[in-house]
Amino acid sequence: MSLRVLKLSRQPYYRWRKQQVTESELVEAYRANALFDAHLDDPEFGYRFLAGEMESVGQRMCERTAWRICRDNQWWSAFGKKRGKNGKRPGPPVHDDLVQRDFTADDVNELWLTDITEHWTDEGKLYLCAIKDVFSGRIVGYSISDRMKARLAVNALDNAVFRRRDTAGCIVHSDRGSQFRSRKFVHALNRHHLIGSMGKVGAAGDNAAMESFFALLQKNVLDRKRWRTREELRIAIITWIERTYHRRRRQARLGRLTPIEFETIMNQTVSLAA
Repeated sequence: MSLRVLKLSRQPYYRWRKQQVTESELVEAYRANALFDAHLDDPEFGYRFLAGEMESVGQRMCERTAWRICRDNQWWSAFGKKRGKNGKRPGPPVHDDLVQRDFTADDVNELWLTDITEHWTDEGKLYLCAIKDVFSGRIVGYSISDRMKARLAVNALDNAVFRRRDTAGCIVHSDRGSQFRSRKFVHALNRHHLIGSMGKVGAAGDNAAMESFFALLQKNVLDRKRWRTREELRIAIITWIERTYHRRRRQARLGRLTPIEFETIMNQTVSLAA
């Protein structure tokens, strides 16, 4: 009766009941499981290296098969090119590009850059949204979460405004990620009297100064070891930003000063001039 209602043939149905998972599907599952384990152990390995690793664990496969499984599951090398989520292109901008790749500022709270990065832990991904003041290179606000939602970007913005106080009129430049195009983020900009700005699609140079910070974070923290828990990685990120990047890492463009030293000296100069 059920077969007639569902318009299913009797023979294929009973064949499926006898063996619901085919032999090829089972082999595919074992291969995917082995590739995933190898990818977690060495996130920097591409599909060619992963295919080579498979033979040592008894799951021999050609490079094309490894590439197909990695592609279907979005397992890419940590050093590979960034790919859009689910292959989707960013949506239309909600702000004009007010920066035009001119990453300079004459004072604090004049131009901020923001972006989101992610990294794997044994518990899953951890996301960081950071906001950088172009004048001093200081990270003025950030938010860390296990979910990449609009709230991640809003929390980072709220954190930056709380820390800097006098921020009205500051330009906040980002890419066209959905978090920065969201209604919640746009409302947060308006609430704090900030001005939104967005770069072009697929133009990494439009936010290059922010990407340079993430490259430093990747080299000095994210890729230094395998992270067991999100909390362990969260503490390491905050410690590096607040203790090392802000207070110990000297920047050539700041006259070999750290971001905090540079802001302190510039504030004293302005006070004396007044």
